[in-house]
Amino acid sequence: MPDTLSSARARTALASSALISAQLLLVAVAVAAVLWALARMWSVVWPVVIALFLTTLTWPLARALRRRGWPAALAAVAVTVVFLLVVVGVVALIAVPMASQSGELSDGVVEGIQKVREWAAGPPLNIGDDQVTAALDSAAARVQNSVGSVVTAVATGLAAMVGGLVTAVLALFLMFFFLKDGPRFLPWLARQLPGRLARDIPVVAKRTWVTLGAFMRSQALVGVLDAVFIGLGLWVLDVPLVLPLMVLTFVSAFVPIVGAVFAGFVAVLIALVSNGPTDALIVLGVILVVQQLEGNVFQPMIQSRGLGLHGAVILLAVTLGGSLAGIVGSLLAVPLTAMIAVVWNYLREQLTDPEPESEPTPPADAPPADAPSTGAAIPGT
Repeated sequence: MPDTLSSARARTALASSALISAQLLLVAVAVAAVLWALARMWSVVWPVVIALFLTTLTWPLARALRRRGWPAALAAVAVTVVFLLVVVGVVALIAVPMASQSGELSDGVVEGIQKVREWAAGPPLNIGDDQVTAALDSAAARVQNSVGSVVTAVATGLAAMVGGLVTAVLALFLMFFFLKDGPRFLPWLARQLPGRLARDIPVVAKRTWVTLGAFMRSQALVGVLDAVFIGLGLWVLDVPLVLPLMVLTFVSAFVPIVGAVFAGFVAVLIALVSNGPTDALIVLGVILVVQQLEGNVFQPMIQSRGLGLHGAVILLAVTLGGSLAGIVGSLLAVPLTAMIAVVWNYLREQLTDPEPESEPTPPADAPPADAPSTGAAIPGT
């Protein structure tokens, strides 16, 4: 007799599917509402995120000072001052050598442009000076016709710079307060929450903090690898300003995609104006190889070990974050994915039924538990 479909089971399965779909829809609506609220408060959320990143980098030093008996406020002040001095030192390490060789670099730029014009004037392009002049005149005319757009773009850029400065200052102050009062946050949070939330939320927050610290340490290690390999290539080719370029490469590693492009462009430009087009192409090749190793080998391996995420998950997260929110999305994609994994793992721990305790298996020659006792003594007692 052929099997027939049970209408009762089909209705039960359909009702369960509808209920699960409705619950997932409510969760999606709640997540969308949270994201909408974060977007509306982004001017406040973004400095907090930057401050948390900076705090994970500077907290080990503050913790060491506190363990040596320093007051919390004094340790936070000292670490904040040291951080500012390091930032100023990095800027000076990049800017001072470039300023001292600015004359040579500017002469090299002019010479490089002249070489490009001479190369373009020969075969196979055969671009004459009159054509170059016509192109420059056309570009100047376009600029004049779009003065309003240029002014608007400049004003937008200035507003972005002012906003970035305000964000940096606010993030610095928040970092100080996080260093000073951070250890008291979780106990305070536990006192404000009712019931199980007083236990669950602090545990998730602590695990998230550990995960964020692992992300920042892994990103710093990737930046060191980039700086060492690219700096070694520049040193072999005898390109000037090797140390500033290494520092710039390390710092730019914390800004995905754009940071690497900017640091690579500066290195290739300096190689072009100082050593010529051949060395510039070699430097470009070295940078491309290192960046490919970073994106496909170093970063997935290091971050997957530190964050507990598979390398493919990290690559997909960075790609999705960049497509959804640009540079900021690429920067936040990996730590946000790791935090989601932390929450999911904790939920699995809480929702998983404990395994039943198994009774010990008696030996094969042991008598049954209900066997009558013979009163004989056990050998060896």
